[in-house]
Amino acid sequence: MWPADIEVKAGEIIAELTARGLKVATAESCTGGLIAGALTEISGSSAVVDRGFVTYSNEAKVAMLGVEEATLAAHGAVSRQTAIEMVEGAVRHSAADFAVAVTGIAGPSGGSAEKPVGLVHLAASGRNGEMLHREMRYGDIGRSGIRLATVRTALDMLAEIAQIA
Repeated sequence: MWPADIEVKAGEIIAELTARGLKVATAESCTGGLIAGALTEISGSSAVVDRGFVTYSNEAKVAMLGVEEATLAAHGAVSRQTAIEMVEGAVRHSAADFAVAVTGIAGPSGGSAEKPVGLVHLAASGRNGEMLHREMRYGDIGRSGIRLATVRTALDMLAEIAQIA
């Protein structure tokens, strides 16, 4: 179902976090649950995946993750600030040791000169407060292409924050 590189990376994350007795959560907007889907494709993932938040709307980001309405008003849903508040909320509202969050514009509509199609903000964090953020500009490579590229980057960031080689 998944490209081989995504399955391999998800498998590495599940194996390592299982061995360490750690859990993960996802907070997803533009990927609509694909990151959680990639992780749960791996047998035994129930020992690792605590929960996934699909917060496609701004209202869901506020209600489920505690993203501040003022943040959304000032910076928009697709911003560094929103991604960081999403990942902080995922950690806070779960039993996860690590979380990853994504928010972006998968297209083909919805882009602007300032925030073009293919712009995605990702954040990863652990309970220790360590934070990673990446702004990706994948370009207009098609909706599926943007979403798969985002899954790849999110898994890489999750591995990085959890210190998985």
